[in-house]
Amino acid sequence: MLIDTHLHLDAAEFDADRAWVIRAAQAASVTRFVLPAVEIANCGAVRDLARQLPGSVCAFGIHPLYVNRASDEDIGRLRDLLATREAVAVGEIGLDGHEEETDPERQEWFFVEQLKLAREFDLPVILHVRRAQDRILKYLRRHPVRGGIAHAFNGSEQQAHAFVELGFKLGFGGAMTYAGSTRIRALAAHLPLDTIVLESDAPDIPPAWAPRVRNEPANVARFAQELAVLRQEAAGAIAEATSANARAALGF
Repeated sequence: MLIDTHLHLDAAEFDADRAWVIRAAQAASVTRFVLPAVEIANCGAVRDLARQLPGSVCAFGIHPLYVNRASDEDIGRLRDLLATREAVAVGEIGLDGHEEETDPERQEWFFVEQLKLAREFDLPVILHVRRAQDRILKYLRRHPVRGGIAHAFNGSEQQAHAFVELGFKLGFGGAMTYAGSTRIRALAAHLPLDTIVLESDAPDIPPAWAPRVRNEPANVARFAQELAVLRQEAAGAIAEATSANARAALGF
């Protein structure tokens, strides 16, 4: 059985057929799901879906690309949500060096405040690390947390080992399926298997076999097969290891 460690099931793209999407995933042996929030406004929806869907858990956090529409008081609201102990992690949080319209200083302020909350509640974090790996590592060293997952990892091998040394697993999914993603594929092939988790990031980061359509959690089964081919290992061993890694990272 497989775990999708990053699924935005509350996204509007799933409004028409959410139940069907989950049944398709379950039929493909993807039976557990981690549902991260991206802002205070969708924490309730994420929580409700996690309550309704057997095998799923949620995370509460403010995504770096949503900080421009967040208020400073949202940190207090996030603290109240985390105090319910319904979330297994603080996430999705982090930094994004790709989207220029988001204030980097505001991103950093929200990131640090959320790392402090993760420490306060002794929770792992789910990290958004796009084009910001070194800056994120700097803040993680200043504000150590109990690890978690570096979602959609696409950094260097040196950065990968730095995250692992800080207690993180690395998320691989749709980007790994593209032949042109040579660095990601090399990392997936050669990093120790106990550092890797699988994720869809659905509805985002669609795979190479369906690049212009909505991504779905059922694709995690094919991601496992792709990883097995890259590593020249049995698909069953990949499923068992990546699921164990997810449970170790998030404690569920």
